[in-house]
Amino acid sequence: MPFIASVLGYDVFDPAEVIPEFTADVGLKRGEKIDYAIAKDGVVQILIECKRIGDPLNPKHASQLFRYFGVVDSARIAILTNGQEYHVFTDSDAPNRMDEKPFLVLDLLDVDKTLIPEMQKLSKESFDVVSVIDAAEGLKYVGQIRRILSAQVKEPNDDWVRFFTTRVYEGKATQKIVDQFRVLVSKAVSQYINDQVNDRLKAALGEDARPFAAANIESPVVAQVPADNGASASTNLDEIVVDSDIVTTDEELEAFNIVRAIVCSEVAPDRVVYRDSKSYCAILLDDNNRKPIARLHFNSKSTKFVMTFAEGKDGVRRDIEAPHHLYAHADELRQAVRNYA
Repeated sequence: MPFIASVLGYDVFDPAEVIPEFTADVGLKRGEKIDYAIAKDGVVQILIECKRIGDPLNPKHASQLFRYFGVVDSARIAILTNGQEYHVFTDSDAPNRMDEKPFLVLDLLDVDKTLIPEMQKLSKESFDVVSVIDAAEGLKYVGQIRRILSAQVKEPNDDWVRFFTTRVYEGKATQKIVDQFRVLVSKAVSQYINDQVNDRLKAALGEDARPFAAANIESPVVAQVPADNGASASTNLDEIVVDSDIVTTDEELEAFNIVRAIVCSEVAPDRVVYRDSKSYCAILLDDNNRKPIARLHFNSKSTKFVMTFAEGKDGVRRDIEAPHHLYAHADELRQAVRNYA
């Protein structure tokens, strides 16, 4: 209800505008209830099916909404939500038939700002279903591609690794070769992302800003690999990476940028750098191990924490769930920098 009222702008206390437990007769079933229907000018336009917070939004839930959508002909928009995620569907594939996949996925704990204008088109003030449907097909495919890219950056599968391997490696891409190239692909993607971040930082901070990634990530040592398909190729490939177990993740880079943004009130941003290791990712002042600002312990899948150093060299552990939670410890991070200054 807060989302319907505050974000979309509909009056949840007007039963002619926001209709709870809206009745939709489905085939032989009578009295089927939709959690919420939103009407504009007396015509139902949006159907909303609600699940409990934390419940996964699976195809079974979508199929239930699918039945409702086919009955309420006037509705062109269907929303499936658990209170955190909002999956928005329309009928771009076939008229009056809800698409199998959402064209828009909004997560309130990780908001994609590029989707906000599209969500605003569903609001009471600027409801524009024609514009939404016109953009839905492109949004659907762009969203799916972005989610695939995100998954592959985190854990590249064999097909993704083989795509790059066959374009740079002259030998046969056996499973062993693919496994060895997996870390190289991850490294290359991370470095590419670093370069993009550096370009943005240079634009924001000036051309004299120090590239944080290029200065602190050890470049892999590359050896020439023969073009044959025999054992010599795989043997020489083992020489390609030094310290290949160290991979700077997207979360670590995001956290580094957040820390850098926080402490730039105390020092020039280019003085804040990071060094990654197998145990943790250290954020340092002046690239000096004796001046730690924070240490990111993000390698565990179950627990993430950060060590802050406002109170001394031993550091204080702060458990966090996501990089943006570092803002809650902004004073400690700034104090650590002031101590060194």
